[in-house]
Amino acid sequence: MVILRILANAAIMAGEVAAVAAVAALAFYHPFIFAAVTAALSFLFGLRLEVARLRYELPFYFGGLAKGAGLFTALVGFVEAAFKGIVAGFATLFTFSGTDPTRLFWVAVVFGVCVYAGAAFLRYLSLKSEVLPMRWGYFRLAPLLGLLFSAGVAVLAALNVLPQASVADIGWKIIFETPEHPSIEQVSELLFQVKAAFDHFVVTVLSQVMDADAARIVAIVLSVNVLSGFVSALYAAMVAQGVRRAEDALL
Repeated sequence: MVILRILANAAIMAGEVAAVAAVAALAFYHPFIFAAVTAALSFLFGLRLEVARLRYELPFYFGGLAKGAGLFTALVGFVEAAFKGIVAGFATLFTFSGTDPTRLFWVAVVFGVCVYAGAAFLRYLSLKSEVLPMRWGYFRLAPLLGLLFSAGVAVLAALNVLPQASVADIGWKIIFETPEHPSIEQVSELLFQVKAAFDHFVVTVLSQVMDADAARIVAIVLSVNVLSGFVSALYAAMVAQGVRRAEDALL
């Protein structure tokens, strides 16, 4: 029985790694499909979870007035789920599409690490505190994983693994190299360079009034890369939910 338990646990761990790798590979090789899938999943899961949250939350604020508010909760839940789905879709599209395959590869690696870390964290909370991975992950994990992704990109940029363009380089590309009707990949690549330049600018300015390490931390928090947390949290919650169900069934 012990051997079977060890084998089952190993199979679950292998499945978890494979699921994370598959998500990262889809983001790298098929960013447009991945963006559409992400937006759809975020909306579908969010619609159910947002409505459920509102049904519990409204009585806390409005008491008896919340009775019969089914249409209201459904409408608000739909709007919130749609908004998060749109944000997740666009964040995915402009994060994983581009013209530099090396940059896209490392971004996918950082994303995969974030998803795995988030799934492991949710599994830990589920075992220790009986947290429901899908609910807690959808509502609470996005900021944490967004910061982790932003920090990972910042570290790769500091190590010169990811390209860094100056303001002059960006201006040159916009004026002389960007076509009149650029593709989404070209726009995404340009936006990445603009984001990197903005993060560097924040560090440079803040370094005049605080410690350089503290300035880098502030830049990580303020970076647009934090929005990727809406994406990584969704897949981390899905993976963690699958792992917990597999453990309940096999262990």
